Formats: sequence, structure tokens, C-alpha cells
Amino acid sequence: MNHQNIKILIIDDDRTVCSSLELLLKRKEYQVASIHHPAIALEKLQEYKPDLILLDMNFTIDTSGRQGIKLLKEIRSFDQNISVILMTGWATVQLAVQGMKLGAKDFIAKPWDNKDLISSIQSIDALHHSTKLNPAISSETNIVGSSEKMLDIMAMVERVAKTQASVLVTGESGTGKELIAEAIHEKSLRNANPFVKVNLGGIPSALFESEMFGHLKGAFTGAHSDRDGRFSTAHNGTIFLDEIGDLDMDCQVKLLRVLQEKTFEKLGSSKSEKTDVRVIAATNKDLMAAMVQGSFREDLYYRINLLHIHLPPLRERKEDVTHLVKFFLHNVASLYATDIPYLNEDTHNWLSNQEYKGNIRELKNMVERTFLMHLGTTELKRKHFLSAFNISEHSNLKSGEEPHNALNLQSMEVNTINKALAKYDHSISAAARALGITRSSLYRRIEKYGIEHEPKI
Repeated sequence: MNHQNIKILIIDDDRTVCSSLELLLKRKEYQVASIHHPAIALEKLQEYKPDLILLDMNFTIDTSGRQGIKLLKEIRSFDQNISVILMTGWATVQLAVQGMKLGAKDFIAKPWDNKDLISSIQSIDALHHSTKLNPAISSETNIVGSSEKMLDIMAMVERVAKTQASVLVTGESGTGKELIAEAIHEKSLRNANPFVKVNLGGIPSALFESEMFGHLKGAFTGAHSDRDGRFSTAHNGTIFLDEIGDLDMDCQVKLLRVLQEKTFEKLGSSKSEKTDVRVIAATNKDLMAAMVQGSFREDLYYRINLLHIHLPPLRERKEDVTHLVKFFLHNVASLYATDIPYLNEDTHNWLSNQEYKGNIRELKNMVERTFLMHLGTTELKRKHFLSAFNISEHSNLKSGEEPHNALNLQSMEVNTINKALAKYDHSISAAARALGITRSSLYRRIEKYGIEHEPKI
């Protein structure tokens, strides 16, 4: 790839470091310049106009990183479009988090690995171009949206994915928290390893240890064989702790111990096992309020909340509704091998102005149900959406309410998955792409609904 149009500025007081980086980057055909003192940084920005900056965090014997953070703030104030990678020999997670919150794209520890550094630069370059080409859909994920809030979230996902830090994803039900978790995993260095989802709200307290840590045969009545827990399954990968706000206090203590010590014991065993997992947690509850009430542990909160991504409800980003509608229509039309129906401006405006108490999940259901009930219609109008919900033309659709004669959502989902598997000869990858979900999400739904699946040979 020709990188001659990408201009990189190195800001580091160590001239040997600058020389090494210049040699490496010029071999990769980047344009490179260096400065050795932060005092002339803004002047150099005006003159050189870099696309990306490699910024050292310390310019004196002080190793706190304060100088680099101060300069990062000045660079971001000067031009927020300049990407910044922070570099330091005194790396701490706290410093990385602070830098990324201020807008840095990545954090590289010295001595750096050339391959990792080039990979980071190329990822930032690719993200910059992919966002320009298609701002409504994030590359390699199904995160849809072009609103300022969603573009900020997409950028945040890109930044946090390359770290090992724990992430807390918050937002109302149906806003796409699982999708964000999957996107972070897919863009992380662990993406070749398992992504294990755990619905903590669905695990009875009595079964928590068995589910999470596993058990040995005979550990309790009904334990007829050894079983690995979720932490064993997720080893070297990512564990997604969904609905963590529903976890009772006893289970919170057990979870915290594993997250702190990175070890656990299977039920019936006295042997400690190590676990190496990246933790992403999600909740639709207010954990700060829960801490005040004494129903959520403060130490667990700060353990899972090193980085925080909040997903706004759909009603706060109505400009994304049209993109989402088109995305859902494209997927379902592709699945049924039909043309994508046309929606006029009035219909789009009407859809954008609904409340969507169920957020994206509700909109998806609305679009797919209307499509299926008017299969073959070349143009879907407001009246088609109303009739799908048995609502008169002169009535308003009350968001979140289900009509008495509505199709069962689970039956529709099972039917849609079966259609996709049949159409693509039971290829999980192809069916998942057509459905607009990840392979792991499709596998979980196949298991959840007991769908018969003949693996493609």
C-alpha cells in the first residue's frame, strides 16, 4: 500500500528514538518529520499539517505523563481531526485510559514492537478512510449510524478494542450493547479466541459457581460429569457479562475475587486455575444509584468500569433511524431474495418520529414484520406499517405496545434463521452476514431455539 500521502509527526525529546522511528516509517513509505521539544509543537502543526502524531508522554525526568497529557489537550484543541498515538516507557493503564478519554487513538509502550506500531498506524489510517467512505456503517461490524453520538461511539470502540482494559457498556434495553461488545472483541488482539456471552440475570444464585467456574463429577447432586465453566471457555478471549446489574451481592463477591486474582476453583476441586480473559460488562441499570442503595459493590464497579461506553436511546439519535431502516430492509430482502421495497420521505419521517421505547430491537421488529406481512410490495408506506400492527391510518402507533394479533417475535426469528440457513446451504458465515449478525450471535440463537443445523462440509 502506498502511504506517501500520510504525514506523521514524531514528538519525542530522545533523538535516537526519533531516528529509529523515522527509518521504520520511511521504509513503509510514510512522510515523517520530528521535533524534540513540546514548546514548538503547535508551530510545527501549523507548518507541517500532520495526519497522525506519535507523542511521547515525558520530556523531563518526570515520569507521570503530565507533560504528554497537557500537550495532547493542546493538540486536540488545535485540530481534533489529527490522530494521536501516545508512547511512553512508563506505561500504566490509568495513563492510557486518561489519554484515550482525551481523544488519543492508541497507546504504545516503549520499547515498542515494530509490527504492533505499524499495525496501529494502519488501523487508524483504515478507519479514517472507511468512515469517509461510509459513515453510516462501521467497517467490519453491524453498528449502524451517522449521528454525532454514534460516530463518537464507533471511534471509541476502535480505540478501546486494542487495549486489554475492562469495559462497561450501559444503555437502555435494545440499544445494542451486545453488538458493541462483539465489535470490541472482533477488533481486539483476542479476536481469534472465544467470545463468551453470559446472561447473569438468567443464572440462579445457586448455580452461579457451577456456571461460571465449572464443577467436577460428584461435586453436588446431579453433577454426573466434569464441566468447564464460562471462564474456562473464555480463556485467552473475551467474556461478556450481560445484565451485571442483576447480580446479587453474594455472587458479586465471587465474581470480584476472580477478576482481582485471575484465578478460580471448580466446585469440588481445591486446585486453583488461572484465567486470562478480557472483561466486557453491560447493564441497563444505574449502577451508581445501586451503589448508593447498597445493592452493588463499589469495588466491583471500579473493577469493571475502567472504560465506559454509554449507548443513547434511539429517540436521542433520530437521524440514525433512516439508516437503520435501510439496513434492516436490505438484510431481510436479501434473505427472501426479493427487491428492497421503496420508502418515501413521508414514511421515513414518520418512522423517525416514533418513540421506540424498545429502541433498535423494536425498530428492527417493526421493519421486518411489516416487510413479511406485505411481502412483494414494491413500496412500503405508513399505512403498511400501521396495518402490520392493526392500527388505523388516523391513529398513532404507541411505541412499545404489542397488538393482540401480532406475529410471535420468537417464531419470526426462528423462521428467519431457518430461511437464511436453507438459502446459504447451512453456511454459518453467509447466513450471519445476510441476517446482519455475527457468527457467534447466530450460533447462540441456533442453540437457544434448538434449531436443527447441518454443518456445511
